[in-house]
Amino acid sequence: LADFGVLHRNEPAGALNGLTRMIRFQQDDAHIFCTEEQIGDEIANTLDFISVVYGRLGLDYELHLSTRPEKFVGTIEQWDNAELHLQRALNASSKEWKVKPGDGAFYGPKIDVAIVDALRRRHQCATIQLDFQLPLRFDLHYSGPEAVAGDFRRPVLIHRAVLGSVERMLAMLIEGCAGKWPLWLSPRQCALLPVSQDQMAYAAAVARELQAAGIEAEADMSDNTLQKKIRGSQLAQFNYILVVGREEEAARSVNVRTRDNVVHGQKPVAEFIAQLREEVAAFK
Repeated sequence: LADFGVLHRNEPAGALNGLTRMIRFQQDDAHIFCTEEQIGDEIANTLDFISVVYGRLGLDYELHLSTRPEKFVGTIEQWDNAELHLQRALNASSKEWKVKPGDGAFYGPKIDVAIVDALRRRHQCATIQLDFQLPLRFDLHYSGPEAVAGDFRRPVLIHRAVLGSVERMLAMLIEGCAGKWPLWLSPRQCALLPVSQDQMAYAAAVARELQAAGIEAEADMSDNTLQKKIRGSQLAQFNYILVVGREEEAARSVNVRTRDNVVHGQKPVAEFIAQLREEVAAFK
């Protein structure tokens, strides 16, 4: 069971900090009910999930095993068993990990995933928590495929969040990209710059064609000089700046340059759209 529900947390005075710590936030929370025999596979799958997502986002992260705190529910035997399952999953992963003694939740141990931001500060984002207590408190049972009549067993609950707080993850991405979003995440992918008023209609038409292809595109219809338009688009961190003049309009093309002022030259509109789609599909 998974949802992106709204959560509220009554943070102590002075703890709130921009997007990284808020009273109201969203979390990609999920609860996996499984058998005890399935714990290893489920945790391994979640660690793989985190690795793929964070790899796509270009984020460096650390793994920590948070163990039994001073105040806890359940028996020590249950905690030792739960911690052993998490240790085995961590050892089977390709990442190094560290122990955070006594930092587990009151109901079970957990694997915390910390992101290192642009200033080398660590923020907890993803988490995997093993919970033997909630199924016990709700008196949950299941019947396996080979169980005889009346033979019920108690499931195990795994709490998992991959992004964690969506707002905190957004803050990590904003700081990490420093405004230079990769094309597949960028809210400003292409800027269309007409050389003169004569090309404004063509620039608007190409912008609509890009938008129809799923590309974020804007046409600069201001009366600024071309150089000023280019500079403005670079400062706004558009991934691609497309200059269109009389020659480009006649050839149904665009003159392509990047926000780093690398000029790629003239390309047909259809060819350029195909290029953008390939880059987005490759998470570039």
